[in-house]
Amino acid sequence: MDKDLSCDSYITTDITFMLTFRFSYYLIVISLLFATPVLAQQDTIPAIDTSAANKTAADTSIKKQSKFDNFNQKMERLFKIIPVPIITYSTESGNVFGLAKFNLITLSKKFDSITKPSKLSEVVTFSTKGDINVSVTNELVFNKNKYIILSYINYKKEPEFFYGIGNEIDPDVYEKTEYSRFRFNSSHLFLVGKNFYIGPGIDLAYYYDIKLDSNSYLIKNDVTGQKGGFTLGLGLAAAYDSRVNRYNPDGGAYVIALVNSHPSFLGSVYQYTKFDLDARKYFNPWYKHVIALQATTTYAWGDVPFYDLAMLGGDNKMRGYYQGAYRDNVLVDAQVEYRMPVWNIFGITAWVGTGRVASSYSDLSFDGFKISYGGGIRIRVDSKNNTNLRIDFGFGQHGFNGTYINFAEAF
Repeated sequence: MDKDLSCDSYITTDITFMLTFRFSYYLIVISLLFATPVLAQQDTIPAIDTSAANKTAADTSIKKQSKFDNFNQKMERLFKIIPVPIITYSTESGNVFGLAKFNLITLSKKFDSITKPSKLSEVVTFSTKGDINVSVTNELVFNKNKYIILSYINYKKEPEFFYGIGNEIDPDVYEKTEYSRFRFNSSHLFLVGKNFYIGPGIDLAYYYDIKLDSNSYLIKNDVTGQKGGFTLGLGLAAAYDSRVNRYNPDGGAYVIALVNSHPSFLGSVYQYTKFDLDARKYFNPWYKHVIALQATTTYAWGDVPFYDLAMLGGDNKMRGYYQGAYRDNVLVDAQVEYRMPVWNIFGITAWVGTGRVASSYSDLSFDGFKISYGGGIRIRVDSKNNTNLRIDFGFGQHGFNGTYINFAEAF
């Protein structure tokens, strides 16, 4: 069960690097594969030659394959223990350094063969401009999948680019907003029917130390949220999940709906309600190839602060667009992705998506939809749970683009 409404990814709009012994080794292997196509062709020879020379070549090939597999197993064990170093660069933050950790574990040892694995993901980064970002995300599965907790906690102090509100922006006109925030949201889901879950949710946020220019769009247009503040919302979550593998699905469906209301009696500075719906479907047409479909919508109404409006872009949806470049009360988007294995632990993906924002559903029109497209590399980092490290390169209209490194699939 995943939520994907908050991300703990490593994203920049300029250039991103993740340096690990494992990743560097894989890059060398890929280079050798392209430089020596004979190795890739050996698996396709149907006939068996009993000559001594060919036996020796076959034995050598098997040993090379075995060495790679043995090394991969060792690196997987190491990966489960040692955090991954991160080195990134972005225009707004400068050079960013940090550590990331990702693990899939089984909490219910008694029902190890029944209970699906839980996810624990942590990220800590610091930048040369004094920015800080600390995130912990978990998907905890208990008691034969009968109880699931989806949680996200984040502290960050970093700038963002603000392009305005609405579906028609000038990508060359933006301002840099700076703020600090603490955010926590969690949903507690109980199994009430076959693959169907329901339970309460909570959303807490505190934005402070917001710094704006005197001629800021937010000030001139008296946009809600320019002074920050505390909000606390309570709500309901409902989900349907028939996937076998939540982090690299090859079949089944997933639908989750969440609604949170932030009333004044809970201490919220801004009173508003936000609804999110995420629907996915997966097909396995042949071998290990996967076609993945997703459609989402967000609707926020009331006195919504600008930092909690529906936002287009990010590392999961409409990849290639700076998250929040387009924002408003309503968001609708959809994407289709093709995933295929290439060799051993390596795979590739390609996707195309479309989406837009609007002030209300009645204001939506087909001529305002944006296009997102791109491709990515997949490297399996957990063979037991068939989970990948993903590196995606996304492109949008008007020069928007992004490079994204994260664990598990985008959706």
